[in-house]
Formats: sequence, structure tokens, C-alpha cells
Amino acid sequence: METYNTQLGDVILKEYGRNIQKLVDHIITLDDREKRTRYAFAMIDLMKQISPVPKDYPEYQQKLWDDLYIISDFRLDVDSPYPMPQKELLGKKPKAMEYNTGEVRFKHYGKGVELMIEKAIQLTDAEERDAAIISIGKIMKSFYSTWNKEVVDDIVILENMRQLSKGKLDMDIQLIRDNGLFDVSASARVEGRNFPNNRAQGNQGRNMNNRNQNNRNQNQNRNNKGGRNNFNPNKNRRKD
Repeated sequence: METYNTQLGDVILKEYGRNIQKLVDHIITLDDREKRTRYAFAMIDLMKQISPVPKDYPEYQQKLWDDLYIISDFRLDVDSPYPMPQKELLGKKPKAMEYNTGEVRFKHYGKGVELMIEKAIQLTDAEERDAAIISIGKIMKSFYSTWNKEVVDDIVILENMRQLSKGKLDMDIQLIRDNGLFDVSASARVEGRNFPNNRAQGNQGRNMNNRNQNNRNQNQNRNNKGGRNNFNPNKNRRKD
């Protein structure tokens, strides 16, 4: 008489199939503990070949043994490298995560920016606080542009920072604009009380670049007048 799968018992872990289930059920019936252990290790090697879990999974080996115990309905008594998991924990739902219900004033900045502002307020050193304002301003400007898909003026970012810090974090808006302190792509790093000096250094650098450009232009003009462009190949030719 033919037997159908619908007439057989349930497969506990369907990813391993009914044949694995039958083999494990057979191992349970063996009286010799050493033999059961040897067969259990052979089952682990077989389960490795059909396991859906990636091989680089950190606890891959332990998971295979846990699966073997689960397939045996926790009746397998062998000497394994891992203890049998607790049956009571199987299928137990994890504790629900408690979400922060606190109101975020500006959702496009998120709670993280508010926490950074709270840390910056606690800074006592003026240079460290100014550096924190610059870093937070860059992050806020980046988030604002991503959220609203538009270019935002630095005064908007600074005003939002003032509101979130209740007026405890502030900086000269003209200084921010002149030095591009809130620009994410700004390569020049300007910190703390050295802002005016750095701004002067920046102007000095631009003047130096202009002078260098003028010198290059003058050299180019001299080359055009008496250089290779007016070279006459017949000028110094020897007359025979």
C-alpha cells in the first residue's frame, strides 16, 4: 500500500526536508550513545550541504546543532560541542522595542541633530563650541537640502540652530557667509576664534593668486613678442 506525505507526520524544519527528519528520528532510537553521537556529527555534515544559511554566518555551526535538536523535538541525547537550546525559548516573541515618543521640532534634522546641539551647549571652550557650530551647521544644511530638494540660505540654518539651542548657540552670519563655513564641500577649515585672521589670510591668498596670474600673463606677452612665435629660421642662416 502506497503511503502519501499527507498521511505522515509534520516536518519540523521544512528547509531540510522529510528525509533529514526520518534520519534524525532513526538516530534517536539508537541505544548506543557513542553511536548516536557519531551519527549526529554525520548529520551535521549532511545538513551543511543543504542549509540555507550563508556559510560565513558568525554562529553557523551552532545554528546547525540547534536545528538538529529542534528536528529531534529536543529528544536527541548526544555529546555535542554546543548545549541543547531551551525548548521554552523556541518561537518566543522578542520584547517589543520602546520607541522614543518625544517630539522632534524639525523632522528633517532628526533627533540626532538635537542631541548634538545639546552636547555643543555644554562645551565651555569658545573655540571648541565654534567648531561644533560649524560641524552641526554643515550637517543641518545637508539634511535640509536633501529633505527639501532646494538650496537653503545659511541664515535659515543658523536661525534653526538658535531655536533648537534656545539661543545658546550663535555665530556671526556674515562670517559664516564670507568663509562658507556651512558649505559641505568647503575645503578650507576655519576654527574658533581664528575666524577673522583666517579670513584675512584667505584674502591675502587670493591677492597672491591674482599677482601670480598677472606675472604669468606678462611672461606670456614677452614670449609672444620675442619668443618662439616670432622665430625666423632664415635670420641667422650663413650666407655662402
